[in-house]
Amino acid sequence: MKATTAIPTLALCLGIAMPAHANRVFVSNEKGNDVTVLDSATLEVIGTYPVGARPRGITISPDGKELYVCASDDDLVRVFDPQTMQETHTLPSGPDPELFVLHPSGNPLYIANEDDNLVTVVDTKTHKVLAEIPVGVEPEGMGVSPDGKIVINTSETTNMAHFIDTDTFQIVANVLVDSRPRFAQYNDQGTKLYVSAEIGGTVSVIDPATQAISKKITFDIPGVLPEAIQPVGVRVTKDGKKVFVALGPANRVAVINGDTDEVEDYLLVGQRVWQMAFTPDEKYLFTTNGNSNDVSVIDVAANTVVKSIPVGQQPWGVVVAPD
Repeated sequence: MKATTAIPTLALCLGIAMPAHANRVFVSNEKGNDVTVLDSATLEVIGTYPVGARPRGITISPDGKELYVCASDDDLVRVFDPQTMQETHTLPSGPDPELFVLHPSGNPLYIANEDDNLVTVVDTKTHKVLAEIPVGVEPEGMGVSPDGKIVINTSETTNMAHFIDTDTFQIVANVLVDSRPRFAQYNDQGTKLYVSAEIGGTVSVIDPATQAISKKITFDIPGVLPEAIQPVGVRVTKDGKKVFVALGPANRVAVINGDTDEVEDYLLVGQRVWQMAFTPDEKYLFTTNGNSNDVSVIDVAANTVVKSIPVGQQPWGVVVAPD
């Protein structure tokens, strides 16, 4: 017992840094047909693994035991063991699955089918389709309320955010937003819903209780043409105080005050920044940069980009394993 406890005590006395807790970071590479796995502590690549044709949306179960990948050109959701990256089974998805979201409980999975104008609901345990919900034209973005009662789908051509009741699978509200909405993200408090509009160049802030737009966030970056500012991925810290928005070919991530919904900073990242994911402790935010084939690592507290990590071809989605 003495030998066991003396080592960390001595290390602390000498000022030796102990290894940080690591989480696996999974990056889907759309053109590479694979997933690159990173170590969140060392910020190094662990490996790259084939996952099917044109992987885009990617998420992980709350218990960290199943990794879900939208294999868009296979018309399937492929499911992997995150530790071994061996495929365990597939889930039906409908044609061209692009983005999806898990219910907070881990079941079911809600999948946007762009070609069929449907949201497909799949039971992750029985692998059966529970419902197919007609939505607007070219559905893409998916979000879910913290209490799991409402799922959001954004339709790119209809320019709407559809509020879907998870008990009845019925649309209960439609909110018109700006052109080509791509992503929907609640804050953890459930008091705000952020919907990005890629071509409109805005993020709509929606009150979930009234389905009214309370504000539209706009972006102005010196030296960058307005048409290059294309909001896509959105992430909000657990306390709701910071909102990060990926701005596509502007090669920037906007940092927004979650209380005032005002832009406070722009962080230069890689080319065509697309999606983002926090580590569980929110120390880092990882961004996928599709045209520079890398991932940028943002220090969340400092609002600073600390590293660029080369990954596969056209990184699209990213998710971090839970603790």
